[in-house]
Amino acid sequence: MKRKEARDLAAEELRQKERELRDEIFRLKMKRSASALENKMLIRNRRRDLARVITFLRAKSEGKAN
Repeated sequence: MKRKEARDLAAEELRQKERELRDEIFRLKMKRSASALENKMLIRNRRRDLARVITFLRAKSEGKAN
């Protein structure tokens, strides 16, 4: 997810995206522990996406939506 994509989402959509990303990170970690994960960079990328979503959620709740 790019910065522009996250910025264009509404607060409720961002919350939904946060839940999806947290669930996906959990599933990827389980796959990694079972040695079934081919691309280990997926976890890092999803964590960065999650941080981006949380940042925009906090900005929208403070009224600094840009």
